[in-house]
Amino acid sequence: MPKVEIYLTPYCPYCLQAATLLQRKGVTFSELRVDIDPQLRQKMEELSGRSSVPQIFINDFHVGGCDDLYALEAEGKLDDHLMLGSPE
Repeated sequence: MPKVEIYLTPYCPYCLQAATLLQRKGVTFSELRVDIDPQLRQKMEELSGRSSVPQIFINDFHVGGCDDLYALEAEGKLDDHLMLGSPE
């Protein structure tokens, strides 16, 4: 199982949508709450180049945000990332 991390805030609807999709797929993931830890937000921005949440990572692959996650799913590529880690 790949390492999946979501940098998020609990009141963000996009964060909840992303988490829901991953839960529906049976994926275990770490929730990294940037609202309570400024250092996590800084790390997220350094890793992703973005300041918005959610920011989703599968192993070392930066998926992006909620829309990016759902786009991967629509393209049929998300399962490959989840099963194989990062194929790229």
